[in-house]
Amino acid sequence: MATLAWLGVESTLGLAAGLVAHSVALIGWGLCAVVEAAASMIVVWRFTGARTLSPSAETTARRAVAVSFWLLAPYLVIHVAYDLGAGHRAVPSVLGIVVTAVSLVSMPLLGIAKRRLGARLASPSTAGEGTQNLICAAMAAGVLAGLWLNTVGWWWVDPAVAVALAVVAVREGRRAWRGHACCH
Repeated sequence: MATLAWLGVESTLGLAAGLVAHSVALIGWGLCAVVEAAASMIVVWRFTGARTLSPSAETTARRAVAVSFWLLAPYLVIHVAYDLGAGHRAVPSVLGIVVTAVSLVSMPLLGIAKRRLGARLASPSTAGEGTQNLICAAMAAGVLAGLWLNTVGWWWVDPAVAVALAVVAVREGRRAWRGHACCH
C-alpha cells in the first residue's frame, strides 16, 4: 500500500510539474507512475485467493504487466512529435527536480527488492513490476538531466529522453510478455 500511495503522489506531482514545464519526459515520467501503480495492482491480484497457486494466473498477470509497459510508448512518441512540430520547449521545474530526485533514490531500492521477491516466488509478473520501478528510476535520471541541460540551452534532451524511454518500455514489455526476467 505504501508503494501505491507514493506512486499516487509521484504521478500527481510529476504530471502537474510536467504540464507547467511543458516537459514531455516529465509528463511521461508522471504517467509511468500510473502504469507502475497498475502493475502493482496486477501483482496484488495475482497473489490473492485461488490465483496464488494458479499457473494460468501467473501468465495472465505477466502479460498484463507487459501491456502496462506498452501503454506509455505511443503517448510519448506522439507527444514528442507534436511538441517538435509546434516548437514547444520544456522549461526548468523545481517541483519536477525534487520529485524526480526522490524517485531516483527510492525506486532502485524498491525495484531490486521486488525483482528478488519475484525470483524467490518464481513470479515473472512480480519481477516485471520491479523492473518498472528500475525504469522509473532511469526515467527520473533522464528527466533530471533533461531539465538541467535545458537550462544551458540543450532543449532537445527532454524529447530525446522521452523517445528513449518509449523504446525501453516496448523492449521490456516484449520481454515480460515472453516471460523473460529482466536482467539489467
